[in-house]
Amino acid sequence: MKLSSLFAACLLSAATLAAPGRAEDYLGFQSPTGNIQCGLYRWSGGASVRCDLAQLTPSYTRAPADCEFDWGSSFAVDDRGKGYLACVSDAVGDPSNGVLPYGEAVSLGGISCVSARTGMTCTNAEGHGFTISKAKQKVF
Repeated sequence: MKLSSLFAACLLSAATLAAPGRAEDYLGFQSPTGNIQCGLYRWSGGASVRCDLAQLTPSYTRAPADCEFDWGSSFAVDDRGKGYLACVSDAVGDPSNGVLPYGEAVSLGGISCVSARTGMTCTNAEGHGFTISKAKQKVF
């Protein structure tokens, strides 16, 4: 799947506002509905993606171990290891994030995210990650 040049321009524009360093180190994007907001980033030690849901029917009812912040609506995966329920004190949402159209994908640092009418799926090269939608969330 190919990233459209218009979408790429939006991502690069958002990236320059969202993170220090080179623009290709951060990609902010959202689902066409805007319910799922994601930040895909690379740093010297690896790469990660995190997606937040604005509205959802929670699939998880227990907080991550030692979590003192918000949980249940943010999901993440690093370039190695399994996807996980994130414990967060911030948000990756930004109204200026580009829209990742259904059927399109974006990749950075060995992590890929695909937008579909059924939700967003992000995976690393090991095949681990998460699939999220308003109705259901799953980490693997």
